[in-house]
Amino acid sequence: MSAERLLWYTAVMAGVTYLIRVLPLVLFRREIKSPFVKSFLYYIPYAVLGAMTIPAVFSATRSLVSACVGLAVAVIMAWHRKGLLPVAIAACAAVFVTEWLMRML
Repeated sequence: MSAERLLWYTAVMAGVTYLIRVLPLVLFRREIKSPFVKSFLYYIPYAVLGAMTIPAVFSATRSLVSACVGLAVAVIMAWHRKGLLPVAIAACAAVFVTEWLMRML
């Protein structure tokens, strides 16, 4: 990749990032009073994070079975309000053990 192309990509990325952060400030000058709009804006980051994470979960392991086991462990631990680090460690351990057992069989 040429340096000129890299600079263009960086400039476009910076512009898009800037617009995403400035547009709400420009468009919504007053406080938002609608409970629907407030709740919609509150849940958008969680929905986007889920939409980006879930497909990656299924393509990060060698098999679909180990991905499902890791996801199930993570969901169960998160449901029981465990912290991010224990959930991530347990999910990784579950994937590791599942893939190890699948190789042994």
